[in-house]
Amino acid sequence: MADKVLVTGGAGYIGSHACKALAAAGYVPVTYDNLCTGWREAVKFGPFEQGDLMDRARLDEIFAIHRPVAVMHFAALSQVGEAMREPGKYWRGNVCASLNLIEATMAAGVRDFVFSSTCATYGDQDGVVLDESSPQAPLNSYGASKRAIEDMLRDFGDAHGLRSVIFRYFNVAGADPEAQVGEFHQPETHLIPLILDAIDGKRDALTIHGTDYPTADGTCIRDYVHVMDLVDAHVLGLNWLRTAGELPEGGTEVFCLGTGNGFSVREVLDHSRHVTNRPVPVVEGPRRGGDAVKLVSGSEKAGRVLGWEPRRSTLPSMISDAWRWHQTGHYAG
Repeated sequence: MADKVLVTGGAGYIGSHACKALAAAGYVPVTYDNLCTGWREAVKFGPFEQGDLMDRARLDEIFAIHRPVAVMHFAALSQVGEAMREPGKYWRGNVCASLNLIEATMAAGVRDFVFSSTCATYGDQDGVVLDESSPQAPLNSYGASKRAIEDMLRDFGDAHGLRSVIFRYFNVAGADPEAQVGEFHQPETHLIPLILDAIDGKRDALTIHGTDYPTADGTCIRDYVHVMDLVDAHVLGLNWLRTAGELPEGGTEVFCLGTGNGFSVREVLDHSRHVTNRPVPVVEGPRRGGDAVKLVSGSEKAGRVLGWEPRRSTLPSMISDAWRWHQTGHYAG
């Protein structure tokens, strides 16, 4: 029987794609999700177990029923604006919930753990290519809560032998090329689906937040990674944990996932027009507070250690795959 992997947040955007990648790699992904932001219709590649990470009894039950060999942890609150307004919600929903999960993982005798973190732990380090050694200085409770979970994993490694891989990344884009799963948030905050909604008439226009940045076209620049490249890295990390033998008991390894290059908002808009062959209604607005000029993240270490290559992480591929998914209709739309 194939080994099972417990995937928290497996009904969400990245988690559902990870489940597809795990199934393709020969694992049985067991989705654990409270459906707060995830979609039951996204669970297509393995068993579904509804539950909350704060429910320790339910977690213990799931570990006993499925006996996973590892945990892949995506479940999190991730809206920066909300994190600024409601920090307590993020410390409880991310940190306390993750502590509960890690303790349940240890109690079940599982020792391999893959964690979806974020480059938001770095805070405002504008215009540099961020890597694993860059100092962490989060600006809000979202980034701070993710950094705290990273620290937690190290502490449990030192004390109890938990082995973990941590991935940090910025903007995830695109969708499953076969359009079995895709990106759907309520409310939507990500640039490419917002553009596609504007193209499709589901919103009046795409707002460009700031056109006076010191860049070639005046708009800010971000590093985008295709969601399928991203989840491939998570599977590679899991396999490395389980088979490489290079990470000692209790070790934690961090990998940044990016292309080392960024695209401006106007570049994303131009490629969206070209891919869809449709105009994008646009309005220009002021900068948002806290938005950096340029944020990019390299992946040299992930390539060297894990053999990871972001093959699909080009704007035409990400937008084309997102558009294909967009045209199929959403889970609840």
